[in-house]
Amino acid sequence: MSELITADLVDLDLSAETKEAAARSLAERMRDLGRVTDLDGFLADVAAREAQMPTGLDGGIGIPHCRSEHVTEPTLAFGRSAAGIDFGAPDGPADLIFLIAAPAGGDADHLSILSALARHLMDPEFTSALRAAGEPGAAASLIRGDEPEPSVDGDAAPGADDVPAPAAAEVAATPSDGGDTAGTGERPATGPGPAVSPTADARPFRIVAVTSCPTGIAHTYMAAEALESAGRAAGVEVVVETQGSAGFVKLDPAVVAAADGVIFAHDVEVRDKDRFAGLPTVDVGVKAGINRPGELIAEVREKAARGERVAPAAPMDAGADAGDGFATRLRKWLMTGVSYMVPFVAAGGLLIALAFAIGGYGIDKAPSVADHFAWTESASWAALLFQIGGVAFAFLVPVLAGFIAYGMADRPGLVPGFVGGSIALTVDAGFLGGLIAGLLAGAVVMAVQRLDVPAALRGIMPVVVIPLLSSAVVGFLMFLVVGKPVASLQKALTDWLGGLSGTNAVILGALLGLLMAADLGGPLNKVAYAFAVGGLADPNEGSLKVMAAVMAAGMVPPLAMALATTVRGRLFTASERENGKAAWVLGASFITEGAIPFAAADPLRVIPSAMAGGAVTGALSMAFGCTLRAPHGGVFVVPLIGSPFLCLLAVVAGTAVSAAVVLLLKGLRRPAPPQAALPAEDGAPVAAAV
Repeated sequence: MSELITADLVDLDLSAETKEAAARSLAERMRDLGRVTDLDGFLADVAAREAQMPTGLDGGIGIPHCRSEHVTEPTLAFGRSAAGIDFGAPDGPADLIFLIAAPAGGDADHLSILSALARHLMDPEFTSALRAAGEPGAAASLIRGDEPEPSVDGDAAPGADDVPAPAAAEVAATPSDGGDTAGTGERPATGPGPAVSPTADARPFRIVAVTSCPTGIAHTYMAAEALESAGRAAGVEVVVETQGSAGFVKLDPAVVAAADGVIFAHDVEVRDKDRFAGLPTVDVGVKAGINRPGELIAEVREKAARGERVAPAAPMDAGADAGDGFATRLRKWLMTGVSYMVPFVAAGGLLIALAFAIGGYGIDKAPSVADHFAWTESASWAALLFQIGGVAFAFLVPVLAGFIAYGMADRPGLVPGFVGGSIALTVDAGFLGGLIAGLLAGAVVMAVQRLDVPAALRGIMPVVVIPLLSSAVVGFLMFLVVGKPVASLQKALTDWLGGLSGTNAVILGALLGLLMAADLGGPLNKVAYAFAVGGLADPNEGSLKVMAAVMAAGMVPPLAMALATTVRGRLFTASERENGKAAWVLGASFITEGAIPFAAADPLRVIPSAMAGGAVTGALSMAFGCTLRAPHGGVFVVPLIGSPFLCLLAVVAGTAVSAAVVLLLKGLRRPAPPQAALPAEDGAPVAAAV
């Protein structure tokens, strides 16, 4: 196994002025040693990861990092900047820059070493020694954790005085600290220092925590170290489960059972969250765990003192910080419901559309295939597809409501959410009723969870008490209070869509096209798509036009980037030209995310271009009167489109407009000097950075 870092990977006089230039300078050292095969592709992956969340940390540290298919083995490069480089840290520029490169399928040993190094970045003595290192070999040795050679008077080598042996030494150690009841396997559960021991007359406050980040290499372990250090300073036992790149081992159930509170510091979903149900909970992003661990510990203690028993937040709330406003949380809750609803829409809608294509529009009048099915008749097969699709589609509103409630209150929200969604269908409140039912269910469950109940009842709260009370309350509200008014509003919306024509239809199509292309699969895109598929729950001429406009506009961004790379390839890097080949297929399949690599590399030119083309396509589709019963499929459902040739013409027109605009904008830009070239211009797939 090669050394993670050598002297050749250290630059103690890093002269770069921007984070992009710093990453390029350090990555070139990796390339020269054969550890990076495609410099441009790797830098694009670094930039894509940086776009997810800034990697600057308090204390003058920058840790750009990513997983990439262009990395041959886990590697670390270190640079020290005299002037400082802005990596987005709250306290200012970073002078210590660590570029961490992990292969897409990195081995556990090397990734564990990187993870242990991340912990030591939270140690002021370690970072001080790096700032004092006089030559690259000494810095590399310090980072590797080599034992320092003692001098005549017994002191360590210059710049390494009293610094704990980092990464490699820690990984090799047996997790045997006094507090290691969790058995995490990767490292002692209570951190590198001794656990706080209970006094003779009182036990300390006990907190369990889970940390995780998108890449699982740096922030996960730095947050764990920060929380443990803050716990020792406060006289609190903190045991952390790191769900990182080297896998994770669950905390011992006995440790969780004995805990007084839990902290989630995460930017991806916490796995097996229900283990912590009933504990006072603080749920924040991973950087909050790094930057303000003492505040989080104090917050848990305050919640425990008040008797708050709040269930963990749901996956779509992962990373929600205390500063998130209601609008941000509402968007996350709604997107949770939409994300779980879409597969039902796709399966049911496509089956129904295929049934119409095979058996004609009268197939909805066919008798049940359970009573009559002729194996040799196409009409029977069409009826079978229609009835299966109808069953799948019938879950649309209940699933939407159930998982909105899940996004608000986790698993206890599912039962009242599904019940409320089903009632919405019963009272003809439709898609809007499902939205409201989900929000009501989540709010009711969250209110019940805040009740201070005796310890003996806590075990049955999620299984019996919460489902019973919340379902009864939501059912009462949906049947007797909000159901009928929402049903009237839903009917008015359906009638409005059915009567869309002329200028109003064109304007709506342009707006939907703008939303579909604005963030390439993000929240705005999902809002437009959800609006379209919601209309399919009660289809009419207007809602079918909306679905056609949305799908046509969503195909444009990747198709336009593919066309642009074909027409004027010299304006794009080699990686972008390769991505352009795949974008043809992705765009034709209605996968708007196929344009993300181009947007990550050059958002100020690509996104406005995509929006222009999307607006043109949406407007033309509505003007042409194109319709669509299938919620997905791209060119593969052309036979199911009303006025298919005109719809394809709208797609072609929008693609041409978008490609022309992006080529014009790229042609006007000035070439950046080599040192300051943006790595994001290299356009490798964003998925490689996750």
